[in-house]
Amino acid sequence: MKNIAAIALISIALVSCKKETKKITKVDPKTGKTVTVEVPADSLAKVAENAAIKDSAGIYTQTFKLEKGKTYPLTTYQRDVKTMTDPQGKTLNGTSESTDEMSFTVNDVKNNIYDITLNLISKRNSQTAEGKTIVVDTKQPIPKEDDLKMIWNINRALTSNKLNMKMDTKGNVISITGFEPVYTKVSNAVGTIVKDANQKASVVASLKESFNEKVLKDQFSKNLTIIPKKGVKIGEKWTNTENADPTGKIKVTSNYVLKSVGNGVAEIGVTGGIPKKTDKQAQGAMTHSISSELVQNGTIKFDENTGWINNQNITVKTTQIETISDGKQSQSMKSVSNSSVMVNPSAK
Repeated sequence: MKNIAAIALISIALVSCKKETKKITKVDPKTGKTVTVEVPADSLAKVAENAAIKDSAGIYTQTFKLEKGKTYPLTTYQRDVKTMTDPQGKTLNGTSESTDEMSFTVNDVKNNIYDITLNLISKRNSQTAEGKTIVVDTKQPIPKEDDLKMIWNINRALTSNKLNMKMDTKGNVISITGFEPVYTKVSNAVGTIVKDANQKASVVASLKESFNEKVLKDQFSKNLTIIPKKGVKIGEKWTNTENADPTGKIKVTSNYVLKSVGNGVAEIGVTGGIPKKTDKQAQGAMTHSISSELVQNGTIKFDENTGWINNQNITVKTTQIETISDGKQSQSMKSVSNSSVMVNPSAK
């Protein structure tokens, strides 16, 4: 009787400890097939009834549901490790890193239009080669090296600034304003080091080409909104192609797949790149050829409730081989770059 009672008590305990489960749909990374799995209900993050990334008849669309008074981070980080191999087999390694820290504060929302303050917080660049590291960081004092002081002054003048952005709830950036005071600030900072007026004007003109409304609009369009406007199903793939050079002859293809939506996160897989291409030029007996290839792979995660990007982590490998041949002998120079391209890296 004691044994029977003990078994009965164990059975009761097992029943009482049984956790509630919930089914979620995701893409099996091994097979690429869409599967339904059962997970503990308490492991799922709470999702708002009217979430920003939501399902309608199996189709997921992305909007933005940002809160007035809240600030949302957008820190971009890139790390490049480059290895060059000369014709004799000697290698030279170098590493560069860059970090741009920004955030977006929602001031108001009216008629589905967000009024946002774009906070330019800090910039950091570093380069390491032959055991020596050079760092330019706006959160640190100005470097002692004269050739780095200019970079630090420009970066410091760029940061601690605010721009105004208008964006609709679908993620379309309508306008970004407030650049002129930043240009003036940079011009004044450059003027403390560069006395030649033409050289100073050239520095400011170069800045305007890389830091303006169009450039930032393009950047935010790529980072903030990935899911197509028409919506996609779990496991559905789509492709985006953009120019990799000014001529438009070389294209970068990004292949996306909606891997899963649930637990408060929408996860998107990224593959693609630039297929291997070889260009040859012959002059007499000499042939000069360059082959290049780019491969990317990674994931992007969005907050299901707000639509804001949680994290991006994409690896990019670029390989280039330059060869000169006379038909009898050839020499090659090889360059391989392994990059990590991240958004909000601390959230990964």
